[in-house]
Amino acid sequence: MRILDRYVIRQLLMPFGIGLLVFTFLFIIPEFMRYAEDYISRGAPLGTVVQVVIALLPMALGLTIPMSLLMALLVAFGRLSADREFVALQACGVSMRRLLIPVGLVSTLCFAATLYTLLVSVPASNQRFREITFKILASQAEGEVKPRVFFDGFPNIVLYVREVPATGGWDGVFMSDNRGGEGSVIYLAKHGRIVIDKEKQTVEIVLDETMRHAADAAGKYEVATFDRLVLNLNPESMFPKDGPKKGDREMTIAELRARADEVRKQGQFPHNQLFEIHKKFSIPAACLVFGLIGLALGATNRRDGKMASFVIGVAIVFVYYIFLWLGQSLTKGRVLAPWLAAWLPNIVLGIAGIVFLKWRGRVADRPMRVPLPAFVKRLGLVTTTGRARFFTPFGTLDRYVAVTYLRMLGLSALALCSVFYISAFTEHTEKVLKGAATWTMLLTFLLYESPQYFYYIIPLSVLLATLVTVALLTKNSELVVMKACGISLYRVALPMVAAAVVAGATLFALEQTVLGPANRKAQSIRHVMRGGSPDTFDVFTRRWVIGADGDIYHYNYFDHRERRFNGLWIYEFNDDMTRVTKRTFAQQASFVSDATWQAEHGWTREFDAAGEPKPPPEGFIPFDHTRKVFEPAALFTTESPDPDFMSYTQLRDYTERLRASGLDVVKQQVALWRKLSFPFVTLIMTLLAVPFAVTIGRSGAMAGIGASIGIAIVYWTTISVFAAMGAGGVMAPALAAWAPNLLFGAGALYLLLTVRT
Repeated sequence: MRILDRYVIRQLLMPFGIGLLVFTFLFIIPEFMRYAEDYISRGAPLGTVVQVVIALLPMALGLTIPMSLLMALLVAFGRLSADREFVALQACGVSMRRLLIPVGLVSTLCFAATLYTLLVSVPASNQRFREITFKILASQAEGEVKPRVFFDGFPNIVLYVREVPATGGWDGVFMSDNRGGEGSVIYLAKHGRIVIDKEKQTVEIVLDETMRHAADAAGKYEVATFDRLVLNLNPESMFPKDGPKKGDREMTIAELRARADEVRKQGQFPHNQLFEIHKKFSIPAACLVFGLIGLALGATNRRDGKMASFVIGVAIVFVYYIFLWLGQSLTKGRVLAPWLAAWLPNIVLGIAGIVFLKWRGRVADRPMRVPLPAFVKRLGLVTTTGRARFFTPFGTLDRYVAVTYLRMLGLSALALCSVFYISAFTEHTEKVLKGAATWTMLLTFLLYESPQYFYYIIPLSVLLATLVTVALLTKNSELVVMKACGISLYRVALPMVAAAVVAGATLFALEQTVLGPANRKAQSIRHVMRGGSPDTFDVFTRRWVIGADGDIYHYNYFDHRERRFNGLWIYEFNDDMTRVTKRTFAQQASFVSDATWQAEHGWTREFDAAGEPKPPPEGFIPFDHTRKVFEPAALFTTESPDPDFMSYTQLRDYTERLRASGLDVVKQQVALWRKLSFPFVTLIMTLLAVPFAVTIGRSGAMAGIGASIGIAIVYWTTISVFAAMGAGGVMAPALAAWAPNLLFGAGALYLLLTVRT
């Protein structure tokens, strides 16, 4: 290669590597937070958790390599243009076509890497991920049961436990066994656990010091006691005959072709399988298309062109995947052939790339701008040069730093947000095309998932913006000039610290308002899209509720508008929930007032101190209509408690109620302290980023981006590890929640005190 080719390739390597790190990290953040912390808290070996994370990488790389190539081209050629090096190339007679040689070489290498990833790595790693998670869930199934939350993961069985000790098993077990009919048998046990034999493929629930209650709607009742009771479950619920089945994305080309032949024999058209085969080649080919577009959009001689080009580059990625999903939908409707649907994005964007490249070759000195609406100009919100006009009481320095910071913040948030949405679309679009969900359901899911995305994006965007802003000021020697004028680093950083405080307040406001309800809705929709029935935490579909005094309510259906039950069972217990004191059944029930019920066509049975049913007529009272005082209607129209779906004040009140009942609230306390500590991450990250960016020196924005992602990875890993340790009782809940901030805050304080200001 010539000197020019080597130089261009070197300019592409750093932004490509950093972009690959950024995008891949963002793709796996949700899955990492979902699996790693949970597995660590269950005591899974660290090596197993690392294997889970590694198994997630190839699927992310198959999407992020083309994205990183596009962003690297935009950043690299934008930098060459901003430093007037592209002017020098043109003055020496270097045309756009000549630059296609190094760009084409890098694009071809990315094509080969993406092709290998999708053909070889993704099928193997996806199946490996399914097998690892399957083994963890099978070997530690009892860890799925959370304290004071109804668990219906076993077929026709519902579990409710008061405590889950760190040593394993359950304390204070209530179990409803509906395998013989609705409400037929319940069990109360002091201790319980699940025993799984992988070799024999047996699943058993072992209950110690157990009372068994059996009843039917007619009132026939039996009570039995056992020192130890072993219940056998259907092993297929834990051990499918062929293990975890492969989906289309886990199959190789040969397996997809074999599956397509099977579908044809069934008289159906294998559009999904044929589309997946072509997609394994069309997505790598996107690297070549992005090479054309990246060169055309990145090469401009104006300094303000690279920002607009970068934003358009993010839009290009969106357009590519929109065409890909549209093509898959059309091929399912037999409108397009599978091969054409898979290659449609490359055809459309490839033509656009050629047009852009020819246009750029003729007007290379013209900037690529995003036009502003006319009303913005009429309102006087921009200057004559097109820059935003800020009406602030702050001085020139603050405005200058704030404008640079806010531009980086907006750009970072846009890029990070795009990755999250692309990841969600990629994960769930297949469900829509297979008929398991609708487009409306998917869009609704994204709407409710957005607050959680913002919750992840805001801290990382603040970190990125701070590091890049200070790094740019350092690289351009602007920070040196400010210091020469007697302005310290602390004073320069004041606008960024103020923005970090606002960002932290925004995080806390999200926690207090929309985050919990939105997470609940998103989780419910995700559960349905994955083939499950609506989860029990939904007020419209849940059938088990725990009362304030420990009573358990079970019903077939509840009309929240008319406040009417159908098929209602009420279980009342003694203080330590070791025996049933009263059991009521009503075919129908409704609220007469807030806490007064009108029960119809049922019976009430009472039990003595030994847990045996009292003889009739005192112990058994049938009724056609009766009024009773139970829980208020708000209990059944309010979402069931879960730390992930509650605000700080809601979780605090809930934790206090549990503590007053004498229950272990360690996990709730960890979650409570985390809700209070996490918003401070924006301030901690800013205080850490300012001196750290100065130490980077003149490496510039790309070094700042790389450093910020490294810090973010370490911070998120620290959060998960300490949260798992707190939930497991290894350290105090407050310390577990605040430890990451204390550690990183100490590092920030050290750097602030030692950096040259």
